[in-house]
Amino acid sequence: MSDRRHENHREDVAGRANVADTPELVAYYDDLARSEAGALWTVANRIEPWEPRSASVPMLWRYADLRGPVLRSLALVEPEKAGRRVIYLANPGRRDVVAAVGWLYSGIQVMNPGEVATSHAHSASALRFIMEGRGAFTVVDGHKMTLGENDFVLTPNGTWHEHGVEADGTTCIWQDGLDIPLVNALEANFFVVHPRMRQEVAHPVDNSTALWGAPALHPATHSWDRPYSPLLKYEWAPTYEALLRRARLDAGSPFDGILMNYVNPLTGGPPMQTIGASMQMLRPGERTRAHRHTGSFVYQVARGSGWSVIGGRRFDWKQRDIFVVPSWAFHEHANASDTEDACLFCFNDLPVMRSLGLWREEALAGNDGHQVVAP
Repeated sequence: MSDRRHENHREDVAGRANVADTPELVAYYDDLARSEAGALWTVANRIEPWEPRSASVPMLWRYADLRGPVLRSLALVEPEKAGRRVIYLANPGRRDVVAAVGWLYSGIQVMNPGEVATSHAHSASALRFIMEGRGAFTVVDGHKMTLGENDFVLTPNGTWHEHGVEADGTTCIWQDGLDIPLVNALEANFFVVHPRMRQEVAHPVDNSTALWGAPALHPATHSWDRPYSPLLKYEWAPTYEALLRRARLDAGSPFDGILMNYVNPLTGGPPMQTIGASMQMLRPGERTRAHRHTGSFVYQVARGSGWSVIGGRRFDWKQRDIFVVPSWAFHEHANASDTEDACLFCFNDLPVMRSLGLWREEALAGNDGHQVVAP
């Protein structure tokens, strides 16, 4: 009999694997291992859990703590050497895949006036959400977009894209969100640098917004055949106005307050194939009820202050803080102000969950829909 320890995840429940080890079975497992094989009944209960078991843990990164180290990188690393000057956010349960939560990556990028990062393309889908500064821009397949605080911009998979700050601008900081961990898990990631290092601006500046940004209006003389949204930049001002208009109509969702999804204006679906995004408003004094769902969610506070209870832990947040909700973790949000609203930007892997038929949602029962907060 081998001295090696063998996995054997037994459960004394009808329909679940419950095979006790014997000397003969352990010797059999050794024989299988020599052929790089194994007995399913020893691992079935682990790989087919009763419900999702996320390796991610709830996290909150305070902007006040990160801003100094992010700015320090300006003096330490040149963008030409780093490729992109970014401080990534590491979830303790997902450090091995450099994920902020689940299969989603998040980082904070900083650039000085006059700097431009090398143009490149990759299989992962990406987005930017502007945190501070003036003069930032992104170029996507020849479309240049000027960016302001709380603007949301797409750099879809396979597109040439580069970022920079105009010479007369100020130091700019934004959050990068990508599905790099997911694409790597699928073993499908490619990365290529533009042959001329920079791409040409082939369209009028901000033409994407001019053409596709008007509600319920599409340009009659332009078509779009890409699988992602033709509206590459979603500006903050009309987004916030849409939240205010929606808030005047009714109470919204008991779990999310006033929630608006960013969509592809041609399809009504998500702006990119693998990443969804939303903006939600919590009205003064509002506290939502707890629910949980499959999928991973990264939040950034766009406005206001408050707290969220995630998996029974309270996280207090204010503008520009970033926090994450792992898959199947109960969560609820609250606005700390009785006079001002609070707004939360979010990006997620909801399009993947829905496309694969894996989306599931559940409200918390009991305690008036609120979690018991751990001391």
